[in-house]
Amino acid sequence: MKWELLPVLLLLTFAKAADGEAVDTEFEQKARFGIDRVYNLEFQSADSVFHELILSHPRHPAGHFFLAMVDWWRIMLDMDDTRYDERFLDSLDSVIDVCDELLEQNENDVTARFFKGGALGFSGRLRFHRDDWLAAANAGRRALPLVTDAFAADSTNFDVYLGTGIYNYYAEVIPERYPAAKPMVLFIPPGDKAAGISQLKIAAEKGKYAHVEAKYFLMQLNYLYEKNYSAALNLARELHERYPNNMLFHRYIGRCYVSMVNYPEAENVFAEISSRVQRKLPGYNAKVEREAEYYLGLCELHKRDYEKASEHFLSSDRMSRTLDVEGPSPFMILSNLQLGKIYDLQTRRDLAVRQYEKVLEMDEYLDSHRQAEKYLQTPFTH
Repeated sequence: MKWELLPVLLLLTFAKAADGEAVDTEFEQKARFGIDRVYNLEFQSADSVFHELILSHPRHPAGHFFLAMVDWWRIMLDMDDTRYDERFLDSLDSVIDVCDELLEQNENDVTARFFKGGALGFSGRLRFHRDDWLAAANAGRRALPLVTDAFAADSTNFDVYLGTGIYNYYAEVIPERYPAAKPMVLFIPPGDKAAGISQLKIAAEKGKYAHVEAKYFLMQLNYLYEKNYSAALNLARELHERYPNNMLFHRYIGRCYVSMVNYPEAENVFAEISSRVQRKLPGYNAKVEREAEYYLGLCELHKRDYEKASEHFLSSDRMSRTLDVEGPSPFMILSNLQLGKIYDLQTRRDLAVRQYEKVLEMDEYLDSHRQAEKYLQTPFTH
């Protein structure tokens, strides 16, 4: 899930007003309200709030920045959809322009540094996902001094720890896990994973504006890299309870249950996700349905209901053939592998062999080729 890997990211703060644009309590309340709408995928409401902030405070970067974040979450609903890329990057450029005007007047304007660093961080985040490594690295290189300078200016602002925490963690993890990204580290200082986790926890516990984003990243890194599924589950539950419309937090609950081999709870979660897909709720799209079908197949397989499990895996495979425009996805590969196992359990060896051979024709995912080769030699058994 490459879209979840970040070299540098935002710092959400209103600790100091931008020069010439003092903000009041109403401004901050509106900003928080709009941010909550973004996380809950209420994009129209969020758009309206941030347009109001831009009209009332055109020289403050906050409204411009968070308006761009609405498009970021539109992208997050389907990271393979590039329709919003250009508009998103143009919005970030607008944030940078506003910040540069403030920095021309006062090069030490902390708020301008915060939001310029955030805009560059998000630009790098998108370019990283689009495999534009050099552009991503350059964005990170430009953002890092802004992050560190802002931290030096106000180390008591706990929102700052979001940016430093994300940087420290992923600057160490990404080169280890993703060799293609190694050229990025030539442009930036080394990270510190342990320090990054500590800083993210501070932002999650004490941050004024960044606590949700910090919890989001702690959830991801605990699930993807630290394999601390109970910690990830607790965070996913908390986020889903606060933002019940956000399918991303919802899916992580189910993923954590699967990883913890708690199939009854996983089945409940993915059945609800499937129901939301059928009701066409925002964000619950075909890719979410495909994922739910795969995990529901695992749940039925665990119960040894091979017929129902086969139906789910076949559904996941069928949807993958439409969704996978750049080659077989992990869901297609694993669905076919699981079908092979089921056919073996049903003593339908000829069908099982055909499935394993199909898996070997696809790209390897995890140890899919090793398993397929193993079960071609010896039929799968529980």
